[in-house]
Amino acid sequence: MGKIVIMTDSTVDLSKELIDKYSIEVIPLYIVMDEKSYSDGIDITPEEIIEWSNANKTTPKTAAAGIEETIKYLQPHKDAGDEVIYIGISEDMSTTCNVIRLAASDLEYDRVFVINSMNLSTGIGLQVIRAAELAAEGKSAEEIYEAVNSVRDKVRASFVVDTLTFLARGGRCNAVTALLANTLQLKPRIEVKMGKMGVGTKYRGKTAKVLKNYVEDMREDLLKADKRRVFVTYSVMDHALVEPVVEYLKELDYFDEILETQAGGVITSHCGPATLGVLFYDS
Repeated sequence: MGKIVIMTDSTVDLSKELIDKYSIEVIPLYIVMDEKSYSDGIDITPEEIIEWSNANKTTPKTAAAGIEETIKYLQPHKDAGDEVIYIGISEDMSTTCNVIRLAASDLEYDRVFVINSMNLSTGIGLQVIRAAELAAEGKSAEEIYEAVNSVRDKVRASFVVDTLTFLARGGRCNAVTALLANTLQLKPRIEVKMGKMGVGTKYRGKTAKVLKNYVEDMREDLLKADKRRVFVTYSVMDHALVEPVVEYLKELDYFDEILETQAGGVITSHCGPATLGVLFYDS
């Protein structure tokens, strides 16, 4: 009899410590720069991505692992008689979930349970950790699948983008809009709803002030959240800007865990530096 394996993709943005703690298996996406592919989180850093993007005035392309590579991750678990719970980035944003389905079909591996997180970054991470905790409690694969799916719409994922330049370079924002927003120091709050990203509040001003307003605006929602954990996830930025957000969450004296993680290559490629989000489960 095998074990239950919790698997995800590299957009999960969990720290190595959390990946190790919960025994998570991560399939990296690819970052494509100068026609060369780099494995996210393995042979390219977010800092290198920012440097390349600024030098070339464009953003890298990102891609899911192929079916043949994915099979290499699944085959050992099939051979061992394991059951796999795979939780991937929103299917509106990437093909990763479908690649897993296709790879499992090619292997005739019917003990792979694919969950479309309908989210990104630690919005996925919250679901991955919940699945790992349920597995540790001895729940079956079917029970974990149902439990995680039943509350995925309670994940609250949002983040503030410091500059629209990177979204514009990637074609996700009009260049004129980005120029105007940057000139006026507008920093939009991006919210994930039903698997898609949309614009919420538009803040204005310097980054420190904006991040303070952003987290304070969430106070009511934070105090009604699932108190087990909250994530502060950020791309390449001065940690002095992160600290006040973390301190504010500590002062609420509400959450059991306040977890800091740095965004990986995929999120950095699309959102650029100094992007910060606060992510949690609604209760």
